[in-house]
Amino acid sequence: MASVPSLASSVEQRVADALASALPEAGAADPLLRRSDRADFQANGILALAKKAKANPRELATTVVEGIPTGDLIREIEVSGPGFLNITITDRAIVETLAARAADDRLGVPLSPSAGTTVIDYAQPNVAKEMHVGHLRSAVIGAAMVEILEFTGETVVRRHHIGDWGTQFGMLIQYLLEHPHELDHKSEEEVSGEEAMSNLNRLYKASRALFDSDEEFKTRARARVVDLQAGEPETLALWQRFVDESKIYFYSVFNKLDMDIQDPDVVGESGYNDMLVETCELLEQSGVAVRSNGALCVFFDEYKGPDGNPTPLIVRKSDGGFGYAATDLSAIRDRVGNLKADTLIYVVDARQSLHFKMVFETARRAGWLNDEVKAVQLAFGTVLGKDGKPFKTREGETVRLVDLLDEAIDRATSVVREKDEERGLLTEEEIVENGRQVGIGAVKYADLSTSAARDYKFDLDQMVSLTGDTSVYLQYAYARIRSILRKSGDRSPVAHPELELAPAERTLGLHLDGFGALVEEAAAEYAPHKLAAYLYQLSSLFTTFYSECPVIKPEPELVVGENRLFLCELTARTLSKGMSLLGIRTPEKL
Repeated sequence: MASVPSLASSVEQRVADALASALPEAGAADPLLRRSDRADFQANGILALAKKAKANPRELATTVVEGIPTGDLIREIEVSGPGFLNITITDRAIVETLAARAADDRLGVPLSPSAGTTVIDYAQPNVAKEMHVGHLRSAVIGAAMVEILEFTGETVVRRHHIGDWGTQFGMLIQYLLEHPHELDHKSEEEVSGEEAMSNLNRLYKASRALFDSDEEFKTRARARVVDLQAGEPETLALWQRFVDESKIYFYSVFNKLDMDIQDPDVVGESGYNDMLVETCELLEQSGVAVRSNGALCVFFDEYKGPDGNPTPLIVRKSDGGFGYAATDLSAIRDRVGNLKADTLIYVVDARQSLHFKMVFETARRAGWLNDEVKAVQLAFGTVLGKDGKPFKTREGETVRLVDLLDEAIDRATSVVREKDEERGLLTEEEIVENGRQVGIGAVKYADLSTSAARDYKFDLDQMVSLTGDTSVYLQYAYARIRSILRKSGDRSPVAHPELELAPAERTLGLHLDGFGALVEEAAAEYAPHKLAAYLYQLSSLFTTFYSECPVIKPEPELVVGENRLFLCELTARTLSKGMSLLGIRTPEKL
């Protein structure tokens, strides 16, 4: 594995060295290099340095240019305006750098020198409850961040903090005890997620109706909560049946989402029960939490309620029951102390921001988080309908996640089938499989191509469109390149650094070279939408390159053709790698 320095970083180094020798007192100065439409790169750092050193920026720029060697990497540099440097690099440097990337399995992307251990808390459904559209974003954004961070060399621990504890279980367990066959399966065969969920739904509705109408049942159900919290064996065994039945259903939904969720990674609220008392003791002993009206609370000057009084974080209620805060703080202790994490990421709805600010601040005061260990909420916005309001069914119900995914797959399958009718390339089996990959890819990409913090509109017509910023457009670009490579006959993809490049080849080449820096940025900022934007631009630049630079017909001169096939192949590999980091598949034929 060989990491390949990007052209931008090599140019930056040359300019920084020349700056340092022209203005030694400036120390290590940042040339502020960026891509430019006037040249390949523009360096804008001289203005600020000249101001600081009370020098003439244009004169300083001219001195810097004299100290930069040209020929191998840099073709020409010109001083423009009040002291900008416009830098054009050689065609040879572009092709040689891309050839080095192509020779490496990781496309020359370096592993992060500061890699540590990150726990990502994402995909958190509730036991005995159906997953709805609100569960989509946590799962999709979290899974993409797992892939992106692992690719940079981070050790990632996945955590699915499922809602598997609380007073509602008293009602459910008591009902199951009195109606022991309610969760039985129709046959010994493998149970479908649909059957598991309909069992749970039926039982939930029946127990809720009884709880609301029968005082004696309500009393028994409340007593059952006490048994559950005390760890009474029969009660725990029945509780476990609800968890197991729910997992059959959860895993079927995650499977449809093409997400791999492993049993050991599912550590629900109940996983921290044994720590709750100790967490409260530690907070109280250290003075971080205080008793107020019988409850154990943490107060903050900056968070006040509508009445102007501080809003506390309630760790233990006045009746002795534990709130979410106690569980979340215990989870932080476990993740830092036992899992040795230095970063904790919570992929949680933005509406819970205040809760997490208070939890993180409490953990800092207690010393569980510090300068070495940080916690971040990767907060996400709401999924909206086409009308711009929170997404509901026509009846005003919350949309079931399974229905949404099924519809996406159906729509994508018809798009794939229609497109194939003209060409007849695919078997029925391939149409169905591609429809699944395109449909699920469309849902994920629509989510990931929007900055997580923003709301986004769920519009299936737009998502499965073959044009515009959609995953289908990217998947078709990939499949098209694979088709070009299959049709290339006896010609092979070979890099030819001696060639002069056409403008569209240069632009595509420079964008391909930026993949590693972009992945690094997406990882550092927890911003998968930046990777989506890079891939969309890559597909668009490829489309321009392919229309302006013949690859197969009319047949170009041998070396030119080989070099263009080389650019095609590297584009396909970069697209495929980038899409896989977003959790999206790229079919070979579409």
